[in-house]
Amino acid sequence: MSMLTPPGMGGKYRITGDKYPRMRRTGGRRRLVLAVIASAAAVGLIGWGTLQLIHVFSGGDKASAAAPAAPECDRKRDKPHKPGPDPKVKPRPLPKPGQITVNVFNATPRGGLAKNTADELKKRGFAIGEVGNAPERFDKKVKGTGILLGTKAAADTALPVLGTQLVGAEHKTDSRKGGEVDLILGTQFKDLAKKEDADKALAELTKPKPTPTPSNGGKTC
Repeated sequence: MSMLTPPGMGGKYRITGDKYPRMRRTGGRRRLVLAVIASAAAVGLIGWGTLQLIHVFSGGDKASAAAPAAPECDRKRDKPHKPGPDPKVKPRPLPKPGQITVNVFNATPRGGLAKNTADELKKRGFAIGEVGNAPERFDKKVKGTGILLGTKAAADTALPVLGTQLVGAEHKTDSRKGGEVDLILGTQFKDLAKKEDADKALAELTKPKPTPTPSNGGKTC
């Protein structure tokens, strides 16, 4: 055995002078691979951060302006939609002036007011019933232009039609049995609405209410 042979290493590990055992460190290659991967990840993070900074300082809104436009249905949905009349909705079945009997009562100190008003309503096609001073519970107690009084059934039929003739009149109902309605003139009453204005208001009253419909015609994206 050579003097260069370490103790306990015989056989093929014996050093004879012309060769020696190669001692390799285990796991070196794996650590090298991990180091390369870690370095690549670090470089990637640095590059990503740099791009973000460039995006911020160079104005990112320009890039967003180049984004694809919203679908056609989305753009239509965002536009304000003007509702139109629904062809399925029929006009309200309101009575005509000739089908409404109006009692005209004067609750003011001015004389002849009920008769003059009743004559004008008759010219406009309304049927006229009683004409005179207002009952005691209303006499000198109506502060507005007037009160339209009828049954609960008349609240959506005869009263709105008569209301087109007197702007600002208060609508009330009671437990009467007949179908006639009362027009009680108040202290602020001056005259009925102009006939052309009353006719326009009556025409608007009979129109069907518009029904909103989807702006994209009911289609989905």
